[in-house]
Amino acid sequence: MTARFEDHVATAILGMDALWGGDVMNPSGLGRFIADSWFSDEPLPAAYTHPSAAALRQSGGVSAPVPDRAALDAYLAAVDVRGAIAALAADAQGMAGLRGRYVAGLALCFEVMWDLAMEMLGRGEPVPYARCVEASTGLPPSPSEPGEKRRRVRDLLAQAGFPSASDAELRAAVAAWRAQRRVPMASVRSVGAATIARYAALAERHLRSHLPAELRDVPMDNIEFLPIQDAWFSGSMNYLGRARRPDGRPEYEATYEINASLEITVPEFEQLVTHEVVPGHVTTFAFLQDRFWRGHVGFEASVLTMNTRAATLFEGIANNAILIAHGVSDVEQVPDPDLRIGLLLALLQDDAKNQASYLLWQEGRPEAEVAALLPREFLVSEERAGKFAGAWGRHPLMGRMYLPCYRAGTDLVARLLRTHAPERLFPVLYGCRGLVDATTIEEALRPA
Repeated sequence: MTARFEDHVATAILGMDALWGGDVMNPSGLGRFIADSWFSDEPLPAAYTHPSAAALRQSGGVSAPVPDRAALDAYLAAVDVRGAIAALAADAQGMAGLRGRYVAGLALCFEVMWDLAMEMLGRGEPVPYARCVEASTGLPPSPSEPGEKRRRVRDLLAQAGFPSASDAELRAAVAAWRAQRRVPMASVRSVGAATIARYAALAERHLRSHLPAELRDVPMDNIEFLPIQDAWFSGSMNYLGRARRPDGRPEYEATYEINASLEITVPEFEQLVTHEVVPGHVTTFAFLQDRFWRGHVGFEASVLTMNTRAATLFEGIANNAILIAHGVSDVEQVPDPDLRIGLLLALLQDDAKNQASYLLWQEGRPEAEVAALLPREFLVSEERAGKFAGAWGRHPLMGRMYLPCYRAGTDLVARLLRTHAPERLFPVLYGCRGLVDATTIEEALRPA
């Protein structure tokens, strides 16, 4: 049963990845899409290696402006992606406990991704927005409420010498605050290394001390910063995890591609580092890779994916990682006022992602209207607003399934930080009690 289950996992995930034009073996975020990792040392399945798969990936799959239907049909004739998803759902019914619920949630999300692909091809009915959001987050769609965060930003900016009495003045105050605190992108490698070192030291004290001893020498920050020109994204963490030491143990390596044109402040860069590296995504994936390597979690933990309930939890961990590193449970407890401003602005940006999704797909608002609204209400740049309302928000997967994951996961993990002691929460949050997602973690935290 295990071998068949692993085949179902691999075919469902890598098949869907190929269908949407992704390539999990591509070291760059420019080539990846749904599948975030393949670090199991298992041979890649036919869903990846079949000759029709390479042609489909090269064509861009259903994400292409004009999908290559011949390539799609050839691939689907060779690889039974839909059958693998159905088999995965059936496997989940035979699994006990939280693992069964995790796998069932994974299958549910891939059913929605399949139906979205068929919608794109004109071979299926439009997928309801609520179904998309509930699949990836476990929650119904809802609008963001930025008022309290905006108030806190306004108060902190006034204390820093940037007062404002109107919405327009608040946006100007944010712009002036940012202008004085830019990261020199020409020095991003050295700035990144120094920031990573600082937060790795904080995470040693406030995170690692609460985790099992066998994780004591798993690197939380084995990453290389790679500035790239003209990327469509601001940055992409690419977890590789395929390098091995002489004894066969993983190296837990990753890269972070950062847009060389990105304008970001030092406080917001600190939030970015904690989100993407330590104790955020790189740390999370490294610990899960180690749990898999030791045989403590199943094969599904080695092929992590976007647009799923696990991804919602991972984004929640990453958005709260700066609090975890500092050993606090609320933004107000972060010691540096500048850092509090940066963190609140980053949280408002993720609220904006959810709002863009909601306005575009739930309310049917025009792209231009949404792009104009986001800077006013969420203090994001016009560049970010344009992407959230346009390339990201209008994309069927990003807009309907992934953008809502950020706020949902952030709110969940923030609540868990306030209600559970670190020694109880962190082992569960980072996979030391088994692989969990946004809908199963609270059950995993209940007393036995």
